[in-house]
Amino acid sequence: QVQLVESGGGLVQPGGSLRLSCAASGTIISNNRMGWYRQAPGKQRELVAVISSGGLTNYADSVQGRFTISRDTAKNTVFLQMNSLKPEDTAVYYCNAYRVDANYWGQGTQVTVSS
Repeated sequence: QVQLVESGGGLVQPGGSLRLSCAASGTIISNNRMGWYRQAPGKQRELVAVISSGGLTNYADSVQGRFTISRDTAKNTVFLQMNSLKPEDTAVYYCNAYRVDANYWGQGTQVTVSS
């Protein structure tokens, strides 16, 4: 059974930083395209960042230069380092593991950027 468990969300002031973690079990992250998505109230879920099985990364334009996705294969964990946070980054952030034959989601972690 595949499980993705996110952690690291919380309340942060504008300009601050957070680091999200996604611990995977039941699947090997380097065999998947791993991604972070977010969903703000009243909006559709959107892609934030992905890292391919080969280690290539891609980012939404809105977070390019501020967020960094990475992985630790020894810990089977994916990270999202978020810097220079803005109020518009407020959302529930979800971890995703994707292969052609499977697609898994975590339960989400809330990130709130507010003064």
